[in-house]
Amino acid sequence: MILFPGRHHLLTRFQAEHLTKLGETVVWAVTSANHANTRRNPVPYHRREAAIERFSVRTGLRSVVVPIFDTAPTTRFASITLKNITVATGLVLTPDNTVVACSTPAVAELYASLGFSIDLVEAAYDPSPARPWDVLLRLAAGDSSWRELAHPATIDVYERYRLDETVRTVVNDPVVGDEGGLTTTRDYRTYAEAFADAAERKWKLVKEHVRPGRIVDIGCGAGAILEMADREPALRESDLIGVEVARHLYDECVHKKSQGVFENENVYFYRRNVLGGAVFPPRSIDTTLTFALTHEIWSYGSQEASIRAFVQAIYDHTAPGGVWINSDVCGPDNKDRPVALRLDAATRPVFDRFAADYKFTFDFSTDGPGTVVLRLADAMDFLTRKDYTDNWESETREQFCGLEFADWKQLLTDAGFEIDPVSHAYRNDWIIDNRIAPVAALATPSGEPLEWPVTHVLLVARRPLNT
Repeated sequence: MILFPGRHHLLTRFQAEHLTKLGETVVWAVTSANHANTRRNPVPYHRREAAIERFSVRTGLRSVVVPIFDTAPTTRFASITLKNITVATGLVLTPDNTVVACSTPAVAELYASLGFSIDLVEAAYDPSPARPWDVLLRLAAGDSSWRELAHPATIDVYERYRLDETVRTVVNDPVVGDEGGLTTTRDYRTYAEAFADAAERKWKLVKEHVRPGRIVDIGCGAGAILEMADREPALRESDLIGVEVARHLYDECVHKKSQGVFENENVYFYRRNVLGGAVFPPRSIDTTLTFALTHEIWSYGSQEASIRAFVQAIYDHTAPGGVWINSDVCGPDNKDRPVALRLDAATRPVFDRFAADYKFTFDFSTDGPGTVVLRLADAMDFLTRKDYTDNWESETREQFCGLEFADWKQLLTDAGFEIDPVSHAYRNDWIIDNRIAPVAALATPSGEPLEWPVTHVLLVARRPLNT
């Protein structure tokens, strides 16, 4: 037998020729089978399996396809894969009955250390034929030559399910990382727990503005807000749709649904990046909810350009009379004015670390041992971030105060929205009283005390009925 481990997102004509010469049953160990829609793993397992089965029919090879879920990096990966194959199929692969076909040196070495003979596939040839991932990158780059190298089985499945578009979108995504998140440094467990704790409060803030029908929560996290919506009798006939880009959080949503957390049978979750293109058809959504999302689009994208594209995408998919409800952090009014920020002795070193680590560099000057002079927005970005020690690397890549309330009103009206009078910027006094005021004070550069500014915004924007 031939054991052929790999992600197998794309099959090549070379692989068909090479495996046919070996003339054995091929056991396809499809790794990262639980991953999809990420830069490293753009194609879901069931589509990969379909292409392999088509490949098997076309070549006459006998194939056994086994999904291998991702694990933490380990030197035991080869033995774990072999055990998974035995559990799934009953096949016991040993060095006496199996050759491992693998062109990745580090992986081949793991099997060689167990005594298996190695067939190097592409690596055995000089010059080396194009490897599957190289062919996939040609597709992503818009190079039509990928079709000449890919096997017809892959081309067939890609065309039927429009996977070529999926691959281009995911691989070229400027925001989402290789593993499908905005950042590799975020502790998603802490993030999900904090959001769940605040879900009831957030839902009370917005539920009276929700229009029944198709309700979508973009950046839904682990689905906590949709759990609140699911309990509303007035929404029992609505479709509840969660969209999440981070793989860890999306997986938790799917797990909750499978465990019966939601009573509404019309609850759906999609793993999508809204900046990669339209997620929903035009005029199809009655209510869009976004919580603590827009500052991430600003921060991980191209700031105002990304936000404008996002606002336009929301407007486009909103039905006439529909509503977008956005709750997030917000920059202070007159955010560019200079202020003097006075810090206690323990907090000043934290400011220096923030100034060094913060992605959005800013200018400041010192005015005595405990005072810095800087823009009001930069002062509030530090003060609202200084306590996020668990996620410091992620939080210092995000800008809370890029937009103030006036900026938001302009963006929304530019897209065509009408702004409900309930929309407003406000100050989270708990954060001020418990996190900021005990260690800092705000004044004008001349020393006159200043009130703490707004920190958050609630926006209720409606698409006019006559559009």
